[in-house]
Amino acid sequence: MGKLEGRTCLVTGGGGSLGGAAARLFVEHGARVMLVDRDEAALERIASSLPFGSVEAMVADVSEAADAAAYIERTVSRFGVIDVLFSNAGNFGTVRPIAEYPDDVFDSVMAVHVKGAFLAAKHTAPHMRKGGSIVITSSVAGMRGDAGVYAYITAKHAQVGLMRCLAKELAPRGIRVNTIHPGPIDNDFQSAVEEGLGQAIERDGTAFFNEMIPLGRHATAEEVARSVLYLACDDSSFVTGTTLMVDGGMGA
Repeated sequence: MGKLEGRTCLVTGGGGSLGGAAARLFVEHGARVMLVDRDEAALERIASSLPFGSVEAMVADVSEAADAAAYIERTVSRFGVIDVLFSNAGNFGTVRPIAEYPDDVFDSVMAVHVKGAFLAAKHTAPHMRKGGSIVITSSVAGMRGDAGVYAYITAKHAQVGLMRCLAKELAPRGIRVNTIHPGPIDNDFQSAVEEGLGQAIERDGTAFFNEMIPLGRHATAEEVARSVLYLACDDSSFVTGTTLMVDGGMGA
């Protein structure tokens, strides 16, 4: 029997590599999965790769309250009570000196990461089964500071504060809430980050990150997804309010 047999899992950012890898692992362990993403083509690509009947997909903007209410309603209508929320939607922003950092970019990143995670929890919690799990994708960036990465790093720190508040409130219902903190992942999102960073620092962004990681390489999405599964299932039944680093030692 799988670790999530018969359970319902909601994945925001479901069109990305980590969301897709986690959804695939959830299904392999017996779950039914609702995928949510703003990118319809990416969402369809992930959904079509999963077994028919085990997955539903919905296009939504996680930063909009009406969209959050709608994707929760769709999940409950299709699959019933929610067991796992993997709040994984994200965007990066840019790297600029503070005096040049665009206000609209800062607002956009905060809206997706912080408001998006807040709305997902707000609308999911009333429909969660006792003993459920909320996993929020923060980052190694949520544990450090770097010049110029104002929106992303601020948002990732804020998610930790949100997680800790939720963990305290939902503990009486046996619902666990944790953040996962990946380092660089070998995917399109990270490639775009490294391209922008490389231009800012005038050197290869990928090599720059690999030099910072004691294990000397980027993670795969599947490696990080296995840690998400741990927090989602009963293997972590006494783990809540914590920050799980999956960063190859980068934040040590």
